[in-house]
Amino acid sequence: MNEKEKQEISLIGRIFSMEALLLLMGLFSLGSGIYNSAPMQIFWGVTIACGAVILHFVRKKDWQKHWAEQEEMKLRYEERRRQAQEKKDGK
Repeated sequence: MNEKEKQEISLIGRIFSMEALLLLMGLFSLGSGIYNSAPMQIFWGVTIACGAVILHFVRKKDWQKHWAEQEEMKLRYEERRRQAQEKKDGK
């Protein structure tokens, strides 16, 4: 498989990704709701489109880095708590 074929597969994969399909479904529901004056379709269209955008940003986030930062914050908090407890016990 050459580089051009890999790029085409990657492009097709991005076009038909779950986020893109959800966004299209939401926009279709929104458009048909506006066309038919159906408030529930408009509501679900807006909800689905917003959910697809949020899903895109959640998947884009670097979760390994996020959890490493959370673990580091937890260790710093435990260290401060331990020092405060030692200071309290020492008095």
